[in-house]
Order: sequence, then structure tokens, then C-alpha cells
Amino acid sequence: MKEEKSKYYYDTERNKPFNANTTEELIKEVGREVVTLLLEKNKAYGDTANNPPQIFSKLSPKEGLLARIDDKLSRIKQKGLNDLTEDTVKDLIGYLILYKVQIKKEENKIKDMLIKNKKLKLKD
Repeated sequence: MKEEKSKYYYDTERNKPFNANTTEELIKEVGREVVTLLLEKNKAYGDTANNPPQIFSKLSPKEGLLARIDDKLSRIKQKGLNDLTEDTVKDLIGYLILYKVQIKKEENKIKDMLIKNKKLKLKD
């Protein structure tokens, strides 16, 4: 008799088993993988995606991220979606997250400038 593989796995972060077959758990698993990848790369390379050193390229952070997204989409277009492009898909998701992070950084910078200007006007 063939032994049936359990659909339950142990989540070491939460110290409890979870059902890896539910959409909710798979979303969490994939999300953790992408976030872990982003944090590891950010630690290894510094915050170069959202704060580029601009040694050769003078692109803004958003434009640089869009160029990287284009590169990943081009690779998928050329190679298709398969085992060879699985990392490319993960990278693409990561760059999309970094793009959203950059948008938030720029929004926060604008808010900070508006608050600062408002405070300066109140002093006058």
C-alpha cells in the first residue's frame, strides 16, 4: 500500500502545523519567500534598488526599478513560464514590491515637505 504524503507541514515560525494546500497558506508561503529574498538582497547589496548609487546609470529609483521589471518581463516573454524562469518570476514580484515601496517613500517625502512648509508658514 502506497503511503500518502501529508498535506500538513510544520510552520517553524509559528510553532504549529499548517495546511500547505489552502490558498491562504500558499499565499503566506510565497509571500514569505519573496520577502525573505528581498531582505537578503537588501542586506547583501544595500538599499540600491530604492537608493541607487548612480555610478553609471542616472535613472531615478522608480525608473531603475521599471527598467529591471522590463528586463524580467522580457526574459519571461523570451523563455516562457517554466522551471527555468521560476526565479525570474520571484524576482519580478520582488521588483514590483520594491516599486510600491518607492512610491510610498516618495509619498512620505512629499507629506514631510508639506508638513515642514506648513510649520514654517505658521511661524511667520
